[in-house]
Amino acid sequence: MLIADDQELIRHSLQIVLNSKENIEVTDAAADGQEVIRSIRKNRPDVILMDIRMPKMDGVQCTKIIKENYPEIKIIILTTFDDDEYIYDALKYGASGYLLKGVSMDELVKAIHTVHSGRAMINPDIATKVFRLFSQMAKADFFIDTAKKTDEELTRTELKIIEQISYGLSNKEIADILKLSEGTVRNYISTILNKLKLRDRTQLAIWAVQSGVGKAGMKMEHHHEKE
Repeated sequence: MLIADDQELIRHSLQIVLNSKENIEVTDAAADGQEVIRSIRKNRPDVILMDIRMPKMDGVQCTKIIKENYPEIKIIILTTFDDDEYIYDALKYGASGYLLKGVSMDELVKAIHTVHSGRAMINPDIATKVFRLFSQMAKADFFIDTAKKTDEELTRTELKIIEQISYGLSNKEIADILKLSEGTVRNYISTILNKLKLRDRTQLAIWAVQSGVGKAGMKMEHHHEKE
């Protein structure tokens, strides 16, 4: 993985600590966005832990360029609570999620493993803020390609799962609410992503807001239950 932060102490501290963790190898550490781009051309990291505010090229611009050229690389944005616009743009361009600076090392390690496995990672302490960002996306000129796609082919259970994802709930929480196993929930989510041709649960949450399935106006009652 690659660490990108313009503060030398933070950059080197993270590199030392993360290198000591099992199944994590820090391939490089970069001080600005341009260094990030140069580094990934040589090292092709699986995951980038990236400060959103960096000189020369910020984390948002970096995310856009990286995801356009290396879509398989997962990006976690490190941010402060007041970086709404940056977070919104980073998610729009394909970041797998973001974490507030100051999270514990255990939370950070968990987040790295989470995005590496293909799932989205958003700090659970700020789920309400995340939803507001998704709402902003829905109202702005950014739309998921399938936003106009009808959801008639989705089953009632799939719609319920999408609703819970839009609230920021984990697979375990969804399984508990819907009285399903976690494995069944994972299978449902995979099927939903395939049906809607979406990349991950972050895009799915955005789609839910845009289509009215989430908090913005649940349309469940307008759908006939399917087998």
